[in-house]
Amino acid sequence: MAAVSLRLVRAAGPTETRRGIVNPPKDLKKPRGKKCFFVKFFGTEDHAWIKVEQLKPYHAHKEEMIKINKGKRFQQAVDAVEEFLRRAKGKDQTSSHNSADDKNRRNSSEERSRPNSGDEKRKLSLSEGKVKKNMGEGKKRVSSGSSERGSKSPLKRAQEQSPRKRGRPPKDEKVLTFGGRYWFYFIVFWFQPVKDADPHFHHFLLSQTEKPAVCYQAITKKLKICEEETGSTSIQAADSTAVNGSITPTDKKIGFLGLGLMGSGIVSNLLKMGHTVTVWNRTAEKCDLFIQEGARLGRTPAEVVSTCDITFACVSDPKAAKDLVLGPSGVLQGIRPGKCYVDMSTVDADTVTELAQVIVSRGGRFLEAPVSGNQQLSNDGMLVILAAGDRGLYEDCSSCFQAMGKTSFFLGEVGNAAKMMLIVNMVQGSFMATIAEGLTLAQVTGQSQQTLLDILNQGQLASIFLDQKCQNILQGNFKPDFYLKYIQKDLRLAIALGDAVNHPTPMAAAANEVYKRAKALDQSDNDMSAVYRAYIH
Repeated sequence: MAAVSLRLVRAAGPTETRRGIVNPPKDLKKPRGKKCFFVKFFGTEDHAWIKVEQLKPYHAHKEEMIKINKGKRFQQAVDAVEEFLRRAKGKDQTSSHNSADDKNRRNSSEERSRPNSGDEKRKLSLSEGKVKKNMGEGKKRVSSGSSERGSKSPLKRAQEQSPRKRGRPPKDEKVLTFGGRYWFYFIVFWFQPVKDADPHFHHFLLSQTEKPAVCYQAITKKLKICEEETGSTSIQAADSTAVNGSITPTDKKIGFLGLGLMGSGIVSNLLKMGHTVTVWNRTAEKCDLFIQEGARLGRTPAEVVSTCDITFACVSDPKAAKDLVLGPSGVLQGIRPGKCYVDMSTVDADTVTELAQVIVSRGGRFLEAPVSGNQQLSNDGMLVILAAGDRGLYEDCSSCFQAMGKTSFFLGEVGNAAKMMLIVNMVQGSFMATIAEGLTLAQVTGQSQQTLLDILNQGQLASIFLDQKCQNILQGNFKPDFYLKYIQKDLRLAIALGDAVNHPTPMAAAANEVYKRAKALDQSDNDMSAVYRAYIH
């Protein structure tokens, strides 16, 4: 594993620690007009194209990065890279040592078989001396390269310094990358191919073959496409350039209705990534902060829809979603042929189907796109988007989805995303109730709740969700990250979904009763983890 060069890539984006490769799938097209490498990221198992002009020397910028980024995750990233380099160096030394031993054995054998080879030995020594001299000069050039100043890009300088020819790297080269808070700093480490490569370097694909078939490609910040009926995989890069958080925003005018816990984070990220956004909220004061950040103010939902190309909405429940569309000065009054409406609310399939019908009847285009996540993930632009409906509109929304989320799935016809979202939240709500039940049982039986959390965090259930919600309970901090009243609403709708197809949901039903008890204890506007209080009162 002989090291060739070491580079640093810097691009704007959220916090993540990653590592990757440069072999794109055959059916994934490279962005037009851009020289870039395809990278798979460690940890999230996703991919992105990295532009060559973003490469910078690692060692020359390492200390600067460490001073700027003092977060724990960034330090873990640095440690991981250094450990990787130590291992690579160790393998190089072992390989060199083995090669030297083999060479000595061959030379000894040749000496014994060819006693009159003195001239050849002298020629070999002279040749080795030239190689060593050239290698020494190459090292000097590389070490001095980081201090060069001029108009050439870092990559061009590196290619001129590199012993191999300039141009695209070999197809089997691999990349190691890592990222820091607010700004990605990627270490790109090129090395020679090895047999039995790390399985993390292999292409990751999750597919579902039941009809309607859904094919998921874990390429974060990339478009996820479902091939209905056929079950074949189709991966399409988004029409914007998403290189680890660096997004080319759509030129379409974007509207956004509803600035609650989720909507606020979404709008903030749309603005940060350069989208033109017009906002409206029932409580107008919530718009002020976004106006200061560059958003435009819409006086009514109808006005927002009529002045924008694509309008998103994210409200609390089915009633609010219907009122927003069908009420006075509502969305429907602004719809005309070609106008696009994307409902990101978590509602039932019947509601979203009704809304789709009225929008389409006026010549509009409709997409449902509920999101899985919480306030923190919304703020970080790391939501999971579940979309269904107009597939062309889904593709038109790609830069918006990349700005607000880490992954998006297209699930087919209208109603599928609503059903999937309710199932996801049913599992989450039931799990939260079970966590609260376990912590209270530990308390009443004289066991340490902290010790229970420590044990769970060391086992198969370990997750960010588990740790955060348990910490909320242990600290008595129930500041809403996901409102309790909304998870109870989702459980109720999920149970109704099960009833509609005669499918039992006894676990969800039991959890729903606990949340109803918590609501009766005035916990509706607290975080879902406040369900704990239903067990202690």
